[in-house]
Amino acid sequence: MADRVAVVGLGRMGRAIAERLASMGVAVTGWTRSGATSEVYSVASTLAEAVERSDIVLISLLDAPAVRAVLGQLSALDLSGKLVVETSTVSPAVVRELEGRIKDAGGRLMDAPISGGPETVVAGTAGFYLGGASTDVERFTPFARHLSDRVVEIGPLGAGAAAKLVNNTAMAGAFHAIIDAMQLGNAMGLTLETMLSFLKESPGTTPMFRARIPKIIGDDETIGFAIQTALTNTELFLETAESFDVALPEIEHARGRLQNAIEAELGEQDPAAIVRFVLKT
Repeated sequence: MADRVAVVGLGRMGRAIAERLASMGVAVTGWTRSGATSEVYSVASTLAEAVERSDIVLISLLDAPAVRAVLGQLSALDLSGKLVVETSTVSPAVVRELEGRIKDAGGRLMDAPISGGPETVVAGTAGFYLGGASTDVERFTPFARHLSDRVVEIGPLGAGAAAKLVNNTAMAGAFHAIIDAMQLGNAMGLTLETMLSFLKESPGTTPMFRARIPKIIGDDETIGFAIQTALTNTELFLETAESFDVALPEIEHARGRLQNAIEAELGEQDPAAIVRFVLKT
């Protein structure tokens, strides 16, 4: 596994990916449009420099406009022999529409969105959904296994992105359904602490919710991803569903709750903050 990796986009997730790969002995070069420094991996001053110093170019960006912009810049470079791996949360259509431009530049494109937050990447327990040609998936899989103990090959290009949307739509719906249940419990006189004491062992809760219990009670102030990011993803779920004439009433409900939290200036906090916000504790 001699391939060098460039991580393009050094937000919370991109930094976690770069740091984890570097800690596993991978030659990593990072690049971000806003500039960055690191003591554990090298940082390129330009995207072209990052590409030149890599064999695999891993993209970790916030949303579809950012992905389109960066992949557009990549397609203007010489990508001969390089594999571009799109890990951001975008629709399958975004990945597929850009494949031709990457191929014209001599490169290959696959999607490998991540299930989990930066903390799971650092721990090597994130999930990966891989979409692309089998040779590309085979080339990237050893790197994915450095970051994940749940690497799943889904299908052709775009299938990974589709799987990520299904997975995250389910998680978002479940998270807000649990909050709805806690509102009912609160109305019946149960305290937050009492409900968490049995919900942490309940089959009705999810790993994502259970992992946030220390954040909910204030024992952990780290941020996995921000409420604003959750809203961005929720808008993507709804936009994609609408394009297929599929209704997502639970996600509509979640969007309203996220918007209310942002209006209350909680946008940069972890979604765990929503629980106390809704229960007014």
